[in-house]
Amino acid sequence: MKTRGCCASICQCFFEYSTPKILVIRSFKVGTLNRITQALVIAYVIGYVCVLNKGYQDTDAVLSSVTTKVKGIALTNTSDLGLRIWDVADYVIPPQSPDARLTDTHHDRDCKAGSRDTRGNGVQTGKCVKYSAVDKTCEVLAWCPLELDKEPPNPPMLADAENFTVLIKNSIRYPKFNFNKRNILPYVNKTYLEQCVFNRITDPDCPIFRLKDMVTEANEDFQTMAVHGGVMGVQIRWECDLDMPSSWCVPRYTFRRLDNKDPVNNVAPGYNFRFAKYYKNGNNEETRTLIKGFGIRFDVMVFGQAGKFNIVPTLLNVGAGLALLGLVTVVCDWIVLTCMTKKNIYNEEKYSYVDDFQLVSNSFSNLRMTCSILLIVPVQPFWPKFIILDYSPVFSIPL
Repeated sequence: MKTRGCCASICQCFFEYSTPKILVIRSFKVGTLNRITQALVIAYVIGYVCVLNKGYQDTDAVLSSVTTKVKGIALTNTSDLGLRIWDVADYVIPPQSPDARLTDTHHDRDCKAGSRDTRGNGVQTGKCVKYSAVDKTCEVLAWCPLELDKEPPNPPMLADAENFTVLIKNSIRYPKFNFNKRNILPYVNKTYLEQCVFNRITDPDCPIFRLKDMVTEANEDFQTMAVHGGVMGVQIRWECDLDMPSSWCVPRYTFRRLDNKDPVNNVAPGYNFRFAKYYKNGNNEETRTLIKGFGIRFDVMVFGQAGKFNIVPTLLNVGAGLALLGLVTVVCDWIVLTCMTKKNIYNEEKYSYVDDFQLVSNSFSNLRMTCSILLIVPVQPFWPKFIILDYSPVFSIPL
């Protein structure tokens, strides 16, 4: 019996069909809740998806190339170099080798001929020689004298570098939309470039930047940063709406310091590099001047995205908005059926169950027909009169 009852329950569930039932609730609270929820969904779709996020547009990432040109002259007068003029060829130098290191030894067997240390000063000759009155070290074949590791000068030697300028030339392309542009805008001519310097208020489109201004915009002090050096980031952002005129697509510049300047956890602060000047002395020997420079490196980074109207993302976002509107009914139903004070009444009206055999039984009991019978009865032989008797039997007509 249990198996039979279980099978009946399974069959009953399997052969069920649910159809939506429209229940109109005339309630100020429920109606207000429904309209507010609909308004929020519409505001989200129109305000955020379409207006702010531009969901009607197809997008493409930027492709970019950057070149720079530095200009400026500095004058120094030091005990090592004397009076000297520094121009672009002197101070725009790529980094060279890492720091040198000294290793103490005691015997020749400690020094292996031909051995080299990537962090050392040269190639060992195999001899252990006196380095001082007390210390000995392996003799190396290297440039003499060896570099002296000491603190950089403070204030910096090239203090005038804060007035140097750099021209940044940036070309960008959005291949999906076949759109090209550069940061030297069409209205900029040679005369303007010769006299302009970037200023966020007066000259926001000028591609020539003063070094001190860039460091200042990053909330740093140029003279302090120049002592040990550092790394500055120049960020160029292209956000272009190609549904608008191309003149609206212009670069936005921001500046920030990228290296770590935390004094608590900063073992090797700043930025430095080495470079050398080679020449022949009076004995026709090759000689060089090794310079360890502490400077500021500028990294130019380009970001951007372009958007243009496309029917595919438009339809996708509109469809998503309509689907969200469908959720309004689900949210309101849940609140009405679980949180409202009259939730029991709403539950009774919301859900009803009808069995197929009940519909057949009701059809027999509800469909009724009334018929009238006309009887003709002769009262006298020659003068017939008609008497109408109403007879109304009730019977059912099965369908």
